[in-house]
Order: sequence, then structure tokens, then C-alpha cells
Amino acid sequence: MKPTKEKPENERSTANTSEKSPDAPANTSDSDILSSITNPSELVYEIPIGTIPGMRVPARYFLSQDLAKTLEHGAIRQLVNLSTLPGIVKYALAMPDIHWGYGFPIGGVAAFSMSEGIISPGGVGFDINCGVRLMTTPLSVSDLNVPHIINKLYKAIPVGVGAKSSHLLKKQELEEMLMGGSLWAIEEGYGCSDDQVFCEDQGCMKDATLEHVSHKALSRGVNQTGTLGSGNHFVELQVVSEIFDSDAAKTYGIREGQVCVMIHSGSRGLGHQICTDHIATLEKASKKYNIPLVDRQLACAPITSPEGEAYYEAMNAASNYAWANRQVLMHLTRSVLADVCDIEYDDMKLVYDVAHNIAKREEHIVNGERMQVCVHRKGATRAFGPGNPDIPSAYASIGQPVIIPGSMGTSSFLLKGTTYAMEHTFGSTCHGAGRVLSRSEAKRTFTGESVSNSLLKQGIIVKAPNKAAIVEEAPGVYKSSSDVVSVVDTLGIACKVASFRPFGVIKG
Repeated sequence: MKPTKEKPENERSTANTSEKSPDAPANTSDSDILSSITNPSELVYEIPIGTIPGMRVPARYFLSQDLAKTLEHGAIRQLVNLSTLPGIVKYALAMPDIHWGYGFPIGGVAAFSMSEGIISPGGVGFDINCGVRLMTTPLSVSDLNVPHIINKLYKAIPVGVGAKSSHLLKKQELEEMLMGGSLWAIEEGYGCSDDQVFCEDQGCMKDATLEHVSHKALSRGVNQTGTLGSGNHFVELQVVSEIFDSDAAKTYGIREGQVCVMIHSGSRGLGHQICTDHIATLEKASKKYNIPLVDRQLACAPITSPEGEAYYEAMNAASNYAWANRQVLMHLTRSVLADVCDIEYDDMKLVYDVAHNIAKREEHIVNGERMQVCVHRKGATRAFGPGNPDIPSAYASIGQPVIIPGSMGTSSFLLKGTTYAMEHTFGSTCHGAGRVLSRSEAKRTFTGESVSNSLLKQGIIVKAPNKAAIVEEAPGVYKSSSDVVSVVDTLGIACKVASFRPFGVIKG
């Protein structure tokens, strides 16, 4: 399905990031691109090699007719632009939550060969390892005084732009956090011993180093441990509203009517600064290595070059910071619930933690051959299938849990990874609802009071630092999470396990 006319202002997953329309390759108009789109199968759309100069692989995206109504031309052009990058294999891909981002479209997935490929900060995003974790509780909604708990959580968890932690890390502690990820937080007393097992990569990227993390990035991270951040980040109380796959739900520890907590946050100012620092370096590297760019936001370097290695190692460190940060946020949440609801801290179990802004070295089958690639997931979630050695052994028979948040007033979902995803999307799927209105458009369309009142009528209590934080993340600025999940479920890229209805949210 072809996209609608693009909006004058795009949206991105990180706040404070200015983005412009990607540069158009010479003599290639939007109409040229749109007229080339084919529909090889249901919900699958493809733009063939040759549509713009320099394409190395086809561009493929997954979409329903309803979701296509809000798809920008700019996002499709960004997807096509990906296909021109050196070493890209198989396809440039986009998930059904695709929207305009920085360099890569949000929802974009691309894999690059280790021998000839590149690595690009635009393929990861400014909020490195923005991700989601899901925690179960032994509670039912009837057990809770929801306004009281939301107030307690809001006091316990620093939120908003520039929020500072009550725990100011020493330099050595911060460095250990960047190297140790979730395990560092657990060893500091912020969790249970088995939490680490139920994180993607066990909550730690092993190739992290501090050598290429600037002093400015470190200074931005030192006082933000255990802070939520701003924008679309949240801690949300949810109730399991429907089970689609009883076997998988049982394996994941999910039951209907159960209260769960979903946490969405990333690497805070530290990750943003690392991205900013390395974009500047890789813009120069693109010229040094004679890499032609149809969009300067695709600044990159060969994966194995000094500049590429430096970015990868620093990105790993930011990823570890994000995993540790979500671990601390979960600890703060557990502590509040244990105190207020008189339940045991250890009875609140981590189902899984997934990253959706990251580049990783993985092994995949490409054109019938197994090869090492660097997979960029920008607003996309890993979705490894059953039997994969990189998922917890407890989930081996089911596949990796995939966590898809809704939009404050809409359902979130738990899915499972599939063998089909491994074969067709480098083990990747969607990451959320995907924006359809920019933050400025949201402010022109809604008011904080109207959004809060509408949510309250649905039984959802929201707490945020100001009205703008609520307006900018109003449910109406997002696509339907149900529609997005329906596409990947129908295709088999990830399959539905359960849905969750929100009833209490704290926002940044």
C-alpha cells in the first residue's frame, strides 16, 4: 500500500533532535518511487533495485491498508536510501510502525556484511538501547489503591527533561555501570539474581569500552541513573486483558487478570551524547572512505574501520547503561509495590527486557548461506524464534518474548519470536505503535486537560511533570498498536501471546 502525502514536520523517538527531510537522489521524484512499489504478497510491499540510483538491494515494508493512510513519503524515501549503503544484504526492511526518523526510518531494519558493510548511528538513533521490560506481579486490580500507588511511584522515580537521580555515581561506579550493564545494578542491590537471565544479551554488550565515550557523555550520565527521562518513556501499570496463546503465556508467567508493569526508557543523556559525538566523527569518515551518501544523516564508516569500531564500542557502553537504568527503575517500582501492597519483592518477576534501538553483530542465513552481519534495528525489536541459543533456556521451546507498548490509552502486547522472522527479517519485528502526529501538531490538536479527562473516563490515571508531556504523548498521536501487531502476527514475524490494558501511567 502506497503512503499518503508526507506531513510538513516529522517525528522521532527521541526528544530534542532536529531532523530534516532526507536528500533526494538526483532525478528521482516521490512519484517515481511510489509508482515503482509492488505488492508481492498480502501486507508486503517492495521497491525494486533501480528505483533510485545506487540501490544494492530491494526495499521491503509491511503494512495494512489502514496503516498506509498515515505513512509519510519521507519515511519511504528513507527506507529506499538505506538500500544504497555499502554491504547491505537481502533487503532494506521496515516494520508496520514505520515513520520518519533520523537517517533510517523508525521501524527500519538493515543487516550489513562484516566484510564489506558499514555501521551508522542513524541506524540506531539518539536514544541508544531505548527499550522495554515487562514485570509480573501476584496482584489483581482489585488489590490496588491506584491513585495512591501512582503518586508513590511518581515520587520514587525522577521523571522529565533533566531529571536527576538521588544517587550521584562516583566516576568508578559509572564506569562499572557502562561495562557491566544489568549485572552491575543487580550486584549493587537493585534487583534479583535471576533478572539478568531474562534480558536480551543478559543485559550486557560484551564489546563495550570506555575509550571512545567522551567526558561530556560521562558527565551527562553520572546523575541520571534510575531516572525515566521524557517524551514517550513511561512506567505503566497494566492488567492482562486477553490471552491468545495459553502455552506461551504460561511459560512466560502471564495469566488473565494479572497486574503487570511495563517500563520504557533508554540511555538518557549519556546515550544521546555518544550518538552526537560519533555522528560528527562518522560524517568525516564517510568522506575518508569515499562512501557515497544520498542523505548526510546516513553518516557511516566500515564496520571494521577504527571509526566504526569506536562507535560500536561506545554504543555498547550506552546500551549497558540503558539496561542498568531499566534495572534500577524496576527496582524502584518493585520497592514501592512491595511496601504499599504488602507483597514480597522477589514475587515480582521479570518476564523479559528488549532493546529496540541498537546495532548488533549476529549470525543469520543470507541467500542460503550462514554469515556474520551487523543488524541495525531502529525502532524495531529482536524476535528470535524457538531453539535459538541467545534466548533464555526457560523460553527455548516458545521463542523470545517480544514486548510491544501501546500509547498510554491503548493496549500493549506480548508476542513471541518466530522461525519465520529468522528467515525473513533477520529475527526482527515492530517495536510499538508509531507516531502519526508531531509534538507540535499534538499541541495544536489536544490539551493536557482534555487528554487526562479522556483517559480518566477509561479508568486510566496519568501523572506527568506538566501538561505538555501528556499532550505530546496523547493516544491520538499514535497509530493503533492493535493494527501494527495484527500485521506482524498475520505475517508470522511475531505472534500474539497476550494483551495488556493500562490503568495507571507515569510519564516523563
